[in-house]
Amino acid sequence: MQTVTLNNGVEMPILGFGVFQIAPEQTEQAVTEALAAGYRMIDTAAAYGNEEAVGRAIAASGIPRDELFVTTKLWVQDTGEENTARAFETSLGKLGLDHLDLYLIHQPYGDVHGCWRAMENLNREGRVRAIGVSNFYADRLVDLIDRNEITPAVNQIETHPFFQRADDQELMRERGVQIESWGGFAEGRNNLFTHPVLSAIADQHGRSVAQVVLRWLVQREVVAIPKSVRVERMKENLDVFDFELTDDQMAAVATLDTGSSLFFDHRDPDQVSRIGNLRIHG
Repeated sequence: MQTVTLNNGVEMPILGFGVFQIAPEQTEQAVTEALAAGYRMIDTAAAYGNEEAVGRAIAASGIPRDELFVTTKLWVQDTGEENTARAFETSLGKLGLDHLDLYLIHQPYGDVHGCWRAMENLNREGRVRAIGVSNFYADRLVDLIDRNEITPAVNQIETHPFFQRADDQELMRERGVQIESWGGFAEGRNNLFTHPVLSAIADQHGRSVAQVVLRWLVQREVVAIPKSVRVERMKENLDVFDFELTDDQMAAVATLDTGSSLFFDHRDPDQVSRIGNLRIHG
C-alpha cells in the first residue's frame, strides 16, 4: 500500500475504507470483509453511529494493532476543551482501542479552538498519533493553524472530479496539511460512473470508472476512503497501483471541475445552523 507522510512523520495509507452511511448492523461485516480484502485504514466518526461495530470487526480480525490506521471524528455537539476530552474517551471505548491513529474535528463549527487544545493534549500524551480537521475551508484552516501550536495533519474535505479542490490542496501543501477526500465518487452524482470522459479513460486502461477516479486521486497525492458493502468492489477499489493515468488523461479529468460542492456549502448560513445544531446523543 502506498502511503503519505504526515507533518509529524506518521505514515498514513493513501487508500482506506470509509463507513459513512453504512448502517450499524451492516458495518461489522463490511469492515471484516474490507480487512480481509487488504484494507488497513478504517475511517469512521461518532456521528456515523457505527464505531462499536468497527471496533468489533477490528478485534475479531486478529490483525496486529500497529498494522492498522484508525480514524474517528468529533461531532460539533461535543466541541470545547472538556467536552472533546470526554467525547474522545467515549469513541475510544466504543472502538475498543487504547489509542487512535487520527482524530478529526468533524465540522468547522462551535468552539473549535477549545477542541484543538484538548486534541493537542491527547496527541502529546500519545493517545492519538495525529490530529486534524474535516470540512475546513481555507480561512478557517489558516485561522486554526495561526492560533495554535500543532498544525493539523489532515483536512478531510469533499474532493472528486466535479469539485477538485486544487487551490485548497496547494494551500494545504504550503501549510503542511495532508488533503483527504470524502465523497470521492461524488455518490454517483452527475452520472459519474457513466460519464463519457471518465468512461473513455477507463476503456483505455481496461479498468472501471471507479478505479480511474481513485487512480486520479492517488496521482494527485489525495488520500481517499471509498465505501462499499460489496466484496468485489472493495477489492476492485484497492487494485489501482499497477496502472497510471497519462498527463493528457489527468488534464481531461481536470476539465470536469465545476468549482462547487455537489452536496452543501459549509459557509452557507442555513447549513451552518442545520449542521451546527444537529445532536447525535442526549
